[in-house]
Amino acid sequence: MKDKYGDLNGLGRTVMVLVIVVVVTAIVGGMMAVIPRYNVWSKGLNGEAQLREAEYSKQILVREAEAKLEAEKLNALAEIERAKGMAEAMEIENGRLTETYIKYLWVRGMADNDNIVYIPTEAALPILEINRP
Repeated sequence: MKDKYGDLNGLGRTVMVLVIVVVVTAIVGGMMAVIPRYNVWSKGLNGEAQLREAEYSKQILVREAEAKLEAEKLNALAEIERAKGMAEAMEIENGRLTETYIKYLWVRGMADNDNIVYIPTEAALPILEINRP
């Protein structure tokens, strides 16, 4: 059988098969050379990504610790101011707490809790009703 390119049953067909074999061999050989390098490059990128993630996680932990430290410092300052206020109150009361003032402090402390209702009684013993939502 002949076409415009020559005889496909003879030398032309052999050349075509040879060209296909050479091209396939070149592609396979190229892939064998490229794939290991790609794997190394890909693992390097994955390692860098993990390292950056670890650094960011460390930064987050450090900033959380710094925020906790700052909060504790502020809580300590608030406690000092509270103690100064109590010392001043004690000085005003001549160094002794009266029963009425202790009740006042207790009721004031109860006012901060929205779930407790204080009902005073004649015996000065409180009746507590707890509101449960």
